[in-house]
Amino acid sequence: MKILDPPAVRRWARLAADALGRARTEIDALNVFPVADGDTGTNLHLTMLSAAEAVESLPDDVDAAVVWQTLSYGALVGARGNSGVIVSQALRGLAEVLKDGSDLRAGLLRAAVLAREAVARPVEGTVLSVLESAARAVQDVEEGDLRTVARQAAGEARAALRRTPSQLDVLARSGVVDAGGAGAAIVLETLASVITDSYSDHYDVPAPTSRVAPMAEVGAGYEVMYLLDADDAAVAALREELDAMGDSLVVVGGDGLWNVHVHVAEAGPAVEAGLRAGRPHRIRITYLAERTHRGSAGRGVVAVAAGDGIAALFEECGAVVVRREPGTRPSLPALLAAIRQAGSEVAVLPNDEGVRSVAAAAAEVAREDGVVVSVLPTKATVQGLAALAVHDPLRRFDDDVVAMTDAAGHTRYGHVTVADREAMTSAGLCRPGDVLGMIDGDVAVIGGSLDRVATMVVDRMVAGGGELVTLVTGAQAPPGLAARLEEQLRGTRPDVDLVVYDGEQGGYPLLIGVE
Repeated sequence: MKILDPPAVRRWARLAADALGRARTEIDALNVFPVADGDTGTNLHLTMLSAAEAVESLPDDVDAAVVWQTLSYGALVGARGNSGVIVSQALRGLAEVLKDGSDLRAGLLRAAVLAREAVARPVEGTVLSVLESAARAVQDVEEGDLRTVARQAAGEARAALRRTPSQLDVLARSGVVDAGGAGAAIVLETLASVITDSYSDHYDVPAPTSRVAPMAEVGAGYEVMYLLDADDAAVAALREELDAMGDSLVVVGGDGLWNVHVHVAEAGPAVEAGLRAGRPHRIRITYLAERTHRGSAGRGVVAVAAGDGIAALFEECGAVVVRREPGTRPSLPALLAAIRQAGSEVAVLPNDEGVRSVAAAAAEVAREDGVVVSVLPTKATVQGLAALAVHDPLRRFDDDVVAMTDAAGHTRYGHVTVADREAMTSAGLCRPGDVLGMIDGDVAVIGGSLDRVATMVVDRMVAGGGELVTLVTGAQAPPGLAARLEEQLRGTRPDVDLVVYDGEQGGYPLLIGVE
């Protein structure tokens, strides 16, 4: 391979996202710095998944500059956690160089420079050290030798990762390498795989080597993250203000859009600082002490998901996810393990009527172990998303359950599917191949066109009132379906807000929620 052309970039983004997804639990187990919150692997997976989905949404005929810019943008808006934000900035550095050329050496160097510049107080023995070592190792390689550059960068990233405990005491005491660095090594190794056309089923994550000391505890405080629309001058002032307010400050982006991450004692002032700088949105506030102990104590949520995209949405919101195939139910042991992992007070979102009985059985077993469990009556994915959106771990558990149940109950749900057999329904006789539009569990529309049936179902659901429409597209959704429905809504109900997610679920080309 002479250049990283658009198809190669797409392959790399998906390969890296999938590899991080498989390794996320192992990486989470390494996570002791900057706080031992056990989510670095999950955050890196979600960051790279956002980048991959962004480039995969592009037409096949776009040029390299557009693909690289889209990769950078997808990572920026989807970046999660300290390491995810740093890696998104590294991808921005690669994009700045490779969108106009093929010098991977220069791209890796730019990636390392931007990553370090993003961190207010850089620390050695972290993802920054891994990126910089990889970049330095290839500067003497011949410019056009893409294969050698990729292999040497990946090899040095792995070597630098093994050195991190000698650079950072907390890693040495805990017997682990840096979690963010482990994720960055996988990103570079998957890049080398694509360039050299040599793939692996597993990209190694070094296991903890000892249990000399327990993982570092994190004090009370909050992780605050938001996207920010602001100019460069305002962001420079914001950096100074947030740096004085807290730690683990990382601000990345440019061209008017930024991703802000900081750990602070009080969340309100950090958000107010963003308001003074520009327009913060997608604000996420996490109570660090709660998150750190979610594996054995504290508040948690378990969500059942039938699709990779849906699972990622629930994970992004902090839920422990139990996956199932469409039309099936998860096993009781899988649900029980998730409840025990989630905490000592757990809300379970079945998100399907058929899953509720298994969830109730798992809850009964967990209660025998002293876990407080409430199984919420969510009958659809969109109800689960609505419930999780109002989840507040700082509320009393009973009050939180009431709020989540209320949000789910005020969400009408529908979906579009294709009949696989002849049957009499509430809307008449359907035959194999007919498109069925379901509202609140009943067949409301039968037709021959998926677009037409989807439009009719959405129209009927919003006719009964509602302020927010959620569309979750499935693996069999025709291209542009969500965009066509959005155009239809703009004409008929311009007052309604619309949110679209790619759920990747099988069986149901479209899930619909109206709140």
